[in-house]
Amino acid sequence: MTLALPSVTLPLNQPVAIFMLVLVIILGSPILFRRLKIPSLVGLIVAGIIVGPYGFNILARDASFEIFGQMGILYLMFLASVEMDMYHLKKNIGKGLVFGLITFIIPLVGGIFAARYALSTGWTTAVLLASTLSSHTLVSYPIISKLGLSNCRGVVIAVSGTIVTVLLSLIVLAEVIDVSVRGYFEIESLLLMFAMMGVLAGAIGWAYPRLTRWFFRKTDDTVSQFIFILVLVCLASLSAKLIGLESILGAFYAGLILNKFIPARSALMGRIEFVGNAIFIPYFMIGVGMLLNIHVVFRDFGVAWIALVMVVTALSTKLLAAWITRRIYSLDNLDMGLMFGLSSGKAAATIAAAMIGYQYGLLDEDLMSGAVVMILVCCIVASVVTLSAARKQRIRLTAGEMEREGVESTGYARQLIAVANPMTSEGLMKLAVFMRNKDNKDPMTVLFVRNTNDGRVIAMGREAIRLASSAAVAMNMKVHEVERYDFNAVSGVINILNEYRATDIIIGLHRKTNIVDTFYGNFIESLQNATDKMIIISRCFVPVDTLRRLVVVVPRNAEYETGFHAWVARVGNLGIQLGSKIMFLAGTKSAAIIEHVMTEDGYGVERVYRTMDTWDDFILASGEIGEEDLLLIIAARKDSVSYSAELQELPGFLNRHFAPNNLVVIYPEQFGDQKR
Repeated sequence: MTLALPSVTLPLNQPVAIFMLVLVIILGSPILFRRLKIPSLVGLIVAGIIVGPYGFNILARDASFEIFGQMGILYLMFLASVEMDMYHLKKNIGKGLVFGLITFIIPLVGGIFAARYALSTGWTTAVLLASTLSSHTLVSYPIISKLGLSNCRGVVIAVSGTIVTVLLSLIVLAEVIDVSVRGYFEIESLLLMFAMMGVLAGAIGWAYPRLTRWFFRKTDDTVSQFIFILVLVCLASLSAKLIGLESILGAFYAGLILNKFIPARSALMGRIEFVGNAIFIPYFMIGVGMLLNIHVVFRDFGVAWIALVMVVTALSTKLLAAWITRRIYSLDNLDMGLMFGLSSGKAAATIAAAMIGYQYGLLDEDLMSGAVVMILVCCIVASVVTLSAARKQRIRLTAGEMEREGVESTGYARQLIAVANPMTSEGLMKLAVFMRNKDNKDPMTVLFVRNTNDGRVIAMGREAIRLASSAAVAMNMKVHEVERYDFNAVSGVINILNEYRATDIIIGLHRKTNIVDTFYGNFIESLQNATDKMIIISRCFVPVDTLRRLVVVVPRNAEYETGFHAWVARVGNLGIQLGSKIMFLAGTKSAAIIEHVMTEDGYGVERVYRTMDTWDDFILASGEIGEEDLLLIIAARKDSVSYSAELQELPGFLNRHFAPNNLVVIYPEQFGDQKR
């Protein structure tokens, strides 16, 4: 018997071999190029050049690179919009639009003159070539995402400006092609494109939130949710393509619409980032490298001259646009560096414009080769500049956070989640995570206390712990799992509270079992008397990440309580994670102090204040609280500064008027370090 070994031919055509080599590149190139002080994104592009058809021809740019590469660029645009805090976007959207216009017009004008007089092209070709210089792609955005700078001012301006430049560049490209084919400019086609854009934006903006809210309430499986989100992104991208726009515009807009349904610390966001950063985006970067034929630069001086003119014009005009925007809005050098770094990269729209121009005969082979070399150089410069500016920005922000922590009175939350019901344990854990500071790495404690050896009770409690822990682990949280036997459930909770030095207790609101049962139940009422720590009681009928608004009811003198700063921080974190507006019902003085804390601590969330001098004002506002709102009541223990006779009647009022509403009741910490 003889063993016949298959012969190895290049480029590789065996699917497993191709995929394995791509994985080796994704794994190895960042390690190698990090040692050389070169951004890993550049390493992926260089690796694509080496193994591609213009290198050693180990890999062909086959259908897998077309599919995964296209998904990679869609992922870049989708991640850029879905990771953006809408509060910061609204604050800087005007600056972003201005920057988008500036960074489009200056390279367009500079590119036309450079192509016409330095490269001696015709006017039509000059405009087309200039459109490739004015557009840009966020190839260096993964650096921003990795360093957690998505909401920095310079980044928000650059990302929001990107959509302007891509849109205008594609419009210029379409009109240039129309002129070259028809011989004249037709305004009707341009107006039709704008009309279809408006219809598409309106349809997505209306349908996507309703579909997503419905689906997320039907299933809490994050795998199904991930597939659902991916379908919506692809649908928006395909729809944009069908009306004559670039698909990345649809992906970006889908991210903006879906932003509030994907909290930054959710398991769903973790899966989205993992799949994109592990597969799709690296595939795209390798595919870009495989397009580049750098041999033509060394074979022909004419191509080298074309590439030099295009590179110098592209980078200098983008830098000038970032500098002008910096001067207009009095930004600092790091903001300018981030804007220049993010706006100088070129890939998707630039490649599309160059290829279309080549197909229609507007670009010859030398101009096409020069454009490809420009893409390579601009991607390298974008990655290097972005990495340098992002590192400096991260150091500056970290130093500022450390300085604030020096005077921080609340510190990070150490949360104890007491569970018993598998139906609600996962929701309690999500609520706890969303209330945490984004930099809080302290472990969470999940507790089940039992006073019986009944097998059914034990099984339910352990399942509740498992579901809560799984939800936390999916959001990259560390968890201590504790099952405790104690004759008295309250003493069991208090003992674990002290043992783990917890600051917050999160529990679910019990269900009344008979007519004489109280709203809170004996357990919660006994717990209030046993500890002065913050107690957070939750009852949510829908997933917390599908809620639209937080309505926070604040009693008089709440600002004098020891735990005031802490509960404001929890509410602020919750609003940021959910992307929800916060409406505070509070007295004038309390509202002013709440706003001061929110501003000083940098809680970037939209908030409004309604005056509540008496509980009658709350009763009047109660009709506005719907099923998609979360009502948060800041309660008070007896004999505390903010306690009043109205609070004594609160449980009955909530039971009568808010039985179907999503509800969280917070008892702030009362006596600080003098704990019972």
